[in-house]
Amino acid sequence: MQFEMTAKKRNDQGTGASRRLRRAGRVPAIVYGGAEAAQVIDLDMNTVLLNLRKEAFHASVLTLDIEGKKESVLLRDSQMHPYRAIVLHVDFQRVDASKKLHQKVPLHFVNADIAPGVKLSGGLVSHAMNEIDVSCLPADLPAFIEVDLKSLNVGQSIHVKELPLPKGVTVVAHGGDNPVVVSIVAKKGGSDEAAAEAAPAA
Repeated sequence: MQFEMTAKKRNDQGTGASRRLRRAGRVPAIVYGGAEAAQVIDLDMNTVLLNLRKEAFHASVLTLDIEGKKESVLLRDSQMHPYRAIVLHVDFQRVDASKKLHQKVPLHFVNADIAPGVKLSGGLVSHAMNEIDVSCLPADLPAFIEVDLKSLNVGQSIHVKELPLPKGVTVVAHGGDNPVVVSIVAKKGGSDEAAAEAAPAA
């Protein structure tokens, strides 16, 4: 999915200036990184709110059109009002098409309903992770990584090194570990019931 937003440069900074922008339906923001100096900008509030509700917006290379100059960026942070639908501030980081980036990508779990451990054994899916940190060139950044559970039985897991990564994408490892991403566990009390059923037969 491609995201492009129009932004304006801003000169006024500070709390008062930011409040005035928000009252006018604009979001104060900053673009930083790369060889250029940081640039303070503002964007349309409704557009930002709409995009923030989309999962892909948080894990995609975005295009900012800043008064006719287009820049490729990643969303690095967004601050929301505690109880109102108002974006207080947004941070973007410039990306270089020739340099690898690190980004958290959401995991999409599919076929949980037909996994033998769920359908036949009544197990429960236990998610240890919902996103993962990857490294790749901006052009290779996936909006999400799909995790297929169709073959999992109770007691089985899928680990990080078993994830089906798109071409050009690698997981940013932490100490060489291979942690569990998702597993199917027996319902609480299931093992006690199974033991009770097995006792008379013994």
